[in-house]
This record gives sequence, C-alpha cells and structure tokens, in this order.
Amino acid sequence: MAWKVMMPKKIMFGENAAKEFPYPKNSLVITTTTPDIYNKWLDYMGIKNYEVYDKVTPDPAIETVEAIKKQYEGKNIGAYIGLGGGSSMDVCKYLSKLTGIPKILIPTTFGTGAEMTTYAVISFDHKKKLLQDEAFLADAAIVDPYFLPGTPFNILRNSACDAAAQASEGYDSKAGNPFTQFFCKEAFDILYDAIMNDKHHLLPYGAMLSGIGFGNSSTTLGHALSYVFSNEGVPHGYALSSCTTVAHKFNKSIYYKRFKEIAQKLKFEPLKLKQPLDQAADVIMPDRGHLDNNPIPVSKQDIIQCLDEIVNSNPLA
Repeated sequence: MAWKVMMPKKIMFGENAAKEFPYPKNSLVITTTTPDIYNKWLDYMGIKNYEVYDKVTPDPAIETVEAIKKQYEGKNIGAYIGLGGGSSMDVCKYLSKLTGIPKILIPTTFGTGAEMTTYAVISFDHKKKLLQDEAFLADAAIVDPYFLPGTPFNILRNSACDAAAQASEGYDSKAGNPFTQFFCKEAFDILYDAIMNDKHHLLPYGAMLSGIGFGNSSTTLGHALSYVFSNEGVPHGYALSSCTTVAHKFNKSIYYKRFKEIAQKLKFEPLKLKQPLDQAADVIMPDRGHLDNNPIPVSKQDIIQCLDEIVNSNPLA
C-alpha cells in the first residue's frame, strides 16, 4: 500500500527564523492583528518593500478573499505573507490558489498547525467550510517563538491543549501511516515535556510537528465531540481538554493517561452543555471527516455516553 505525505516546500523554525528569511520584494502582508502587534513583527522580520492588509476578521468569508484579490490586481505582488492566526493564513491559502502567487505563512500563535497543512476554513453564506486542496500548502512556513513571551496563559493553555489533542488523535487515526505516526508521536512527546515541565519555548516546535502529522492523517472522535461545545462559545482548545480525554478513553488510546495529565496540569474546568445530549449527538453524527477516521466505529449511543461522561462526571478529576 502506498501513502502520500505533503508538507510545505520550505520550513524555517527556531529563534530568529522570521528575521533571517529572505522575503520577496513587493510582498503583501495579510493579518488579523492590530498595528501595535504587527508593526513589532515587521520590524523584527526586517522586511522591506511591502504593503499590509489588516482587515481580515476571524472566520473569514470568501468575500474578503475576493475583495483583496480585486484591490491588488495588477500590482505585481511578489508573495502573500500570512502573519497571525489561522484566519490570516486561511485567507492567504485561498488567495494563492486563485492567483498563483506564492504564500509564506508565519503563525503569531501556535496550536492550529495551519502553516503546515492542506486545509483552510472559509465561510460561504455565513457557514464555515473546511476545505482541503494541495494548492493550500505553504511555499514557505516560518515558525519562530518570538511571540511567546507576551502570550497570555489562557491562550497558551488552549493552544497547547489543541496541539496535544491533534498529535494524539492524529496518531490514532485510521487515515494515518508510519510516517504520520512518527511525527505525531514525536510532537506529543515534545508537547508533553513542554507542558508538564514548563518548557514553553518548545511548544511552537511541538505544534509544528503535530501539524505535519495530523495534517496528513486527520483528527478523530475528540475533535468531533468538541464542536458542539465550541458552537456554544467554548474556546476550541478548552473544549478538547475533556472531549479528547473521554475520546482517548473510549478508543483505549496509548495517550489517554498522558493527555489527561496535560489537561489537569493546564487546570481546565469541567464543561457544560446547554442543549440536550441526544440533540448534540445528532449534530455530531454527520461529521464523517472525523468519525470515519476514528480507530473504533462510533454509534450515536456511544456519542451520547461520551457526552454524558464529559458533562456529568468531570473526566479530568
């Protein structure tokens, strides 16, 4: 059986990675961040000869992508630089696919692994769609821990939990292979050490490896369960703390014990759900992208039992 693995053409990581990269002339920097934050980055990067588009909002819509394309048509842009979180990078990915202009992705937080993957989330008619396309792969991904010292603990812990969930679910995924498992295992070991022993400088590196691993294998039941909590406003990483713990228990994952230790160390509170469990299970069941890759088949009854355990028994106790 043959496997296919994809990752960016060029990856630079570590201290000063963003400073040492040779940026093309006439780049368009696309960001969700505010001038006080992105100007520090631009000074640090030492980039010359560029323009900034900073009107990208979280959960970007296709209209934003088309507006940027129109605004900069004929301006001979050398590259798009996605600077920020997943939203900036997703806009860059889609723009690059439409125009053929290369893209450089620089995360200013960590956890999504978006800079490594062939996925983008764009809204069409106010509905978020997860898209996959080889054209979404970065021409260059730059992972630099420059942003870490200013990161608030709450964002840090949500991102760390997200990365650890992706690595461990990606390892267990039926769509995985020895190559993706190698990256997921290495990622989880680094993230576990970084979280349990407060070596925060290692977190972006672990998240990057996780992105290569799960980006080629998919996440599973934990992520499927988490979205009903996220729909009620719970941050994604926070939702995964209990959801992935319970999913790992259900799957008899080798990561169950250590993932639970991570969630405990990061001091996550128990989750609550406003809607009835039966109704929530109906929302989760159509999520075949995650459920079909789960190592064990999942019925609606299994999902109800998992949700019951998440909201009624505090799985992190």
